[in-house]
Amino acid sequence: MMPLDEDCWRSIGVAGDRSCAELARHVHCRNCPRHLDAAGRSLHRPLDAGYREDWARELARPPLPDAGTDATAMVCRVGAEWLALPLALVAAVAPLALVHRLPHRGQGGALLGVAGVNGRLLPAVSLARLLGITSSGTATQGRHAFARLLVLASPDLPTGFALPVDEIHGVLRHASGAMRPPAATVGHAPPPLVAGIIGEGELQAGLLDGALLTAQLGGLLR
Repeated sequence: MMPLDEDCWRSIGVAGDRSCAELARHVHCRNCPRHLDAAGRSLHRPLDAGYREDWARELARPPLPDAGTDATAMVCRVGAEWLALPLALVAAVAPLALVHRLPHRGQGGALLGVAGVNGRLLPAVSLARLLGITSSGTATQGRHAFARLLVLASPDLPTGFALPVDEIHGVLRHASGAMRPPAATVGHAPPPLVAGIIGEGELQAGLLDGALLTAQLGGLLR
C-alpha cells in the first residue's frame, strides 16, 4: 500500500500511469477516500510564517477612493450618434412596434404618431428629428444591433413616450460633475438638449438634459 502522504493520483492515478487497482472501483481519484483525506490534510496544514503578516498588510490598506459615479444613464444609438438618457426617465425597453400616424399631423415633425406598447398607445417621437441627426449609422463592430423602443415616463410625462432607437447599449454609470462639454462639429452647433459627453472606454455618448427633454416632449402634444 502506498503511504497516504504521497500524491498517489499523480503517480498511479488519473494524472499518472493509471496503474492503481482502486481505479476500477472508484473510476476517478476524486472519488477515492485517499484523495479526500489528502484534501482535508491540505486544508489543515500549518500557515506559512508570513501568511498572517501578508494579510494584515493587505487588510490595513486604505479603501480605494470612490470613483464618483453618482448618476446612471441608458445609452442608445440613433443613426450614427450615441446618446444617453437619464435612467430615471426610462421606464422600459420594448420591441419595435408599428407606428400609426396621427391625422392632421405633418410627416416631417418629431412626433411620428402612436405605437402600441404593452396594451397602451404611446406617442412615438423621433429623437433623430428632435436633435437634427441626419446621418445613418451601423452597429458597433462585434455587437448584434436590434432596433427597440425606449419607453419614457415621469411625473412630467403622464402619457409616457415611445422613442424608436437603432440600438441599446445598456446602463452606464457616470459622475454627474465630470461631463465634458459637447463638441460642435463644423457648421453645426450641438443641440441644446445635449448637456454634455459621458463615456466608458471607446464609447462616448451625448447625455440629454432630462428637464429640457421632458419639456420638449410635452410640448409636442400641445
